[in-house]
Amino acid sequence: MESVFDDLAAASEMESDPASRRDLTLVRRIAIGAWVVLIALHFVFYGVAWDRTRLIILLCLGLAAASIGRRKFITIIKDWAPFALVLILYDWTRDIARIVGMPTHWNLAIDFDAWLFGGRTPTALLQEQLKQASPPWWEVIVSVVYMSYFIVPYAVAAWLWLKDRAAWRRYAACFVATTFLALVGYTLVPGAPPWAAARCTAVEVQDYPRDPICMYSPQAAEPGGLLGPLEPAHPDAEPYVERISARGWNYLNIHMASQLVTLGQGKSNLVAAIPSLHAGLTMLLALFMWPRVKALGKTLYMGYALAMAFALVYSAEHYIFDIVLGWALAAAVIAAYRFIDWKWLIPRQKRREEAAAAGAAAGPATPPADSSDDEDPDAEKVTTHARGPFHSALRVRAAFAGGGSRLPVGGEAGVLRRRVAHRRTGNEEEP
Repeated sequence: MESVFDDLAAASEMESDPASRRDLTLVRRIAIGAWVVLIALHFVFYGVAWDRTRLIILLCLGLAAASIGRRKFITIIKDWAPFALVLILYDWTRDIARIVGMPTHWNLAIDFDAWLFGGRTPTALLQEQLKQASPPWWEVIVSVVYMSYFIVPYAVAAWLWLKDRAAWRRYAACFVATTFLALVGYTLVPGAPPWAAARCTAVEVQDYPRDPICMYSPQAAEPGGLLGPLEPAHPDAEPYVERISARGWNYLNIHMASQLVTLGQGKSNLVAAIPSLHAGLTMLLALFMWPRVKALGKTLYMGYALAMAFALVYSAEHYIFDIVLGWALAAAVIAAYRFIDWKWLIPRQKRREEAAAAGAAAGPATPPADSSDDEDPDAEKVTTHARGPFHSALRVRAAFAGGGSRLPVGGEAGVLRRRVAHRRTGNEEEP
């Protein structure tokens, strides 16, 4: 019964009536417009969907709208449900770091950054020179870049799914691998971020605590804490490192957004700094898209990764040490994916294509019984080669046409041949 429904769906997708195709296009555009309205209403009443599960649900609704007349809805569930479930599992297992209870490193990243930059951390240097008493206009960009991490990687995944499902599968695998490998780092090597180090003294963290009381105070008992005091270049700026990743929203008087970000940060793993997943996933995005986009795209994706690194360091969310490890993790995952692609996936796809080409060249042993001398060669090629899941679809199409067994030729025949070739190679996408 399922094959019958598949054949009927295939036949409907091959509708030759231009009016019917325009109807599907119109329905798709109306659905996309309704989705845009839904997103706008969600933003007005609930704000930006920072929650991963809610964001994926909203994206899948958009994909369903964009798939009308192009792709079966069940494909969205088949592809995105496992992806979402794995990421939800990651959210559930983040507390494993607390259960394992490894000692938290407070000086490891500080020592590396200080060695690399002449005795002081880049966070202290940047806030000393750039930070002002009130957020300037450009801190809006810092806050937007920092928060875009919770949306952009998923939005690009949705775009890839619409354009190239094979690329989407590879991206999803790389995304999940990077996320879980970072979790291993958080668990085995917990690390305090710069803003926490600026609130605590060496005595308070000498036993490598995970969440000492000093982390929750506005400033350290000693000026600057582990990072030392600042000499601000701007008057009235605080003389110590602060966590200012959400401060840009205050410039726009969107205080609710700043409060929501701060609330979400408080519920997260506060010592999950090594490696930086913000830096790792944005660099993964840049490296994955690098061979798939032109010069402008390369510049934008790599610029985004670098902008994220600046935002993380300036706002005291991460050290350079964390960012370098995040970038190294992304590069390692991309290298592993390309090796697997080269070693197994590409050769397997080539074998499938060669087998499909050989089968198409061989053709059937005998011609169909209802063929005639005046039958168009292109039509005969379609009817004799369209076996398997699309064979019934062609007969349904002919029945709907009401004209015997002869099928249209020309452009539509070419479409049918391409659909059959794609189905034989195992590709479920529309050609």
